[in-house]
Amino acid sequence: MTQTSKHRHAVKRSALKITGDKLTELERLYRVLRTLSAGNRMLLRSSDELQLLKGMCDVVVTQGGYRYASVWYASNDEGQPLVNQAYSLGLPHEKNEVAFFESLRLSWAFPEQGGATAIAVLTGTPCIGRNLLSDPDHRAWREDAIRLGYGSLTSFPIRVDSAVIGALSIAATEPDAFNDSEVALLGELAEDLAYGVEHIRERARRREAEEIIQRMAFYDPLTELPNRQLLFKTVRTLIDGLKGRYQSFALLIIKVIQLNEVNETFGFQQGDKVLVAAARHLCESFGSSGDVFKVGDAEFAILLPSADLEVATRQSQRVVSLFKDQGGIPAHEQYASFSIGIAVYPGHGSEPELLIRRARSAMSEARRTGRDYAVFSSRLDEGCSRRLGLTAKLRDSINKGQLLLYCQPKLRLKNSTLCGAEALVRWRCQEGEMVPPSEFVPLAEFSGLITPLTHWVLETAFRQRFAWHEAGIDLPLSVNLSAQDLYDPHLVGKIEGLMATWGGEGGWIKFEVTESGMMKDPLVALEAINKIKSMGVGFSIDDFGVGYSSLSYLRNLPVDEIKIDQSFVRGMLDEPEVAAIVGSTIEMAHHLNLEVVAEGVENEAEKDYLTMLGCDVIQGYFVSAPMPIEEFNDWLLASVWQRNK
Repeated sequence: MTQTSKHRHAVKRSALKITGDKLTELERLYRVLRTLSAGNRMLLRSSDELQLLKGMCDVVVTQGGYRYASVWYASNDEGQPLVNQAYSLGLPHEKNEVAFFESLRLSWAFPEQGGATAIAVLTGTPCIGRNLLSDPDHRAWREDAIRLGYGSLTSFPIRVDSAVIGALSIAATEPDAFNDSEVALLGELAEDLAYGVEHIRERARRREAEEIIQRMAFYDPLTELPNRQLLFKTVRTLIDGLKGRYQSFALLIIKVIQLNEVNETFGFQQGDKVLVAAARHLCESFGSSGDVFKVGDAEFAILLPSADLEVATRQSQRVVSLFKDQGGIPAHEQYASFSIGIAVYPGHGSEPELLIRRARSAMSEARRTGRDYAVFSSRLDEGCSRRLGLTAKLRDSINKGQLLLYCQPKLRLKNSTLCGAEALVRWRCQEGEMVPPSEFVPLAEFSGLITPLTHWVLETAFRQRFAWHEAGIDLPLSVNLSAQDLYDPHLVGKIEGLMATWGGEGGWIKFEVTESGMMKDPLVALEAINKIKSMGVGFSIDDFGVGYSSLSYLRNLPVDEIKIDQSFVRGMLDEPEVAAIVGSTIEMAHHLNLEVVAEGVENEAEKDYLTMLGCDVIQGYFVSAPMPIEEFNDWLLASVWQRNK
């Protein structure tokens, strides 16, 4: 062969080699483009993050023809490990390859332990390792690469919300893979993957936000029970489903009484514990037979499907026994009591709003009358409307100081002289109607107005007692305190402030508390009475004998006198048993060094009989009816009882 021919053949062989290299590169780029296309389809199909990561690894291996692909997330746990999220191995692969891959423990804090993946995470740029067999930066991985047939490796950072969260690592069999063009295209794939992760996370955040909004709209955050809005929707659905089926269901509304007192006395945290405990007990007891809801600040509801009035009443008794049982709730949660209202579909209403309102109206009736539960009746609507109107008017009258102070004198039997007076509040509403105390005082207790009402009486009584002092009149003025007043944490401070304001002495004021009010919680009542008693004022037990038996407490209470209820006084002349009770009460009180006041004395015969029994003081129409304070002051100056002093 001539020299020219040899040269020609050499050029031809070189041209063929160059052409072969170009074809190989084009084939590789074609596979990468195919991988990008398949990856985009995977992005569109995936709704779960791990599903996307695994699918993308599979695409890289099956479409791109790479040896393996894996995704690692950087963790901030101790040692800053790289946590494998997904991987895919090209076929064929051996068990030892799977075992090796799953045994890898990488760290992004130390590149020598994390290799290309760690470098990509730390630098935020691709780590291109074209030849694992000869590149000195990958010396630690050479033995495994030879054994498993990996020729080259590149890792691409995954950046989500401007932060690198991990890396996509891809290995090829060829030692010279990952040229610039290939790396550029695979970098786009990694960016697409990062976009997919970010998009899925954003969707998840939106779903979570929507769930939170939904939960806030329909669930109570403290007890996690469904709220009033969800009760309304549930009742609406239940009513719609029962049309034409002639079935009933019942609704119970349960009010936690004295929650405000618990909050003010022990703190809101303790009040929350009471509500959470109540919710837990209701769910444990009624979760299988009814749905439990939290429908107000201190209100629960139980929806009883397929229940009639008999079942509803029985379940209400069950609620009562649940919370009255001392073992039912912890001791620190027993300060609250409960009132229950019952309404039944369809008899008490065929619309959700009406049924709920009537169950609440029945609950209010139970609370107002001191019963454990009440069933709605049509008369409650009329009474409720009047009470609502009176409540608004009473609040307005208290705020504007438009109440009236009346006084009723007390007479000491031993020398027939005045020895004090009882301050009584009266109310004439805007229309001129005199509302009896028997109606507006319980209304004030029920509506939460008893505290401002008592404060008005206290302020007016202290002001009047100061006026008597200025006029040289030395009579103690008695003020009634309700059971709720004794549990008011601000009561003691209020009285201390009034004593300081008017320069009052202990003998100026006396306080009267009912026997039943003291027995409701003797320990709390005793604490309040002791604090007030330390100011030097006197205390009386009002309506003695008509409440709970308090004889076991009487010797320990810091009281000065007891007041025999007028019901005993009226019956003592005609009924020997009643007379014996009155006589025994007077004798017992004297043995305890207590004075006795008889209420409701209306005639001289009653006065004489009480004198014979040894009663100390009488009060009633025989001495004088209650009078407005201006009339009382005039009567006081002209009184025959006062002149005999």
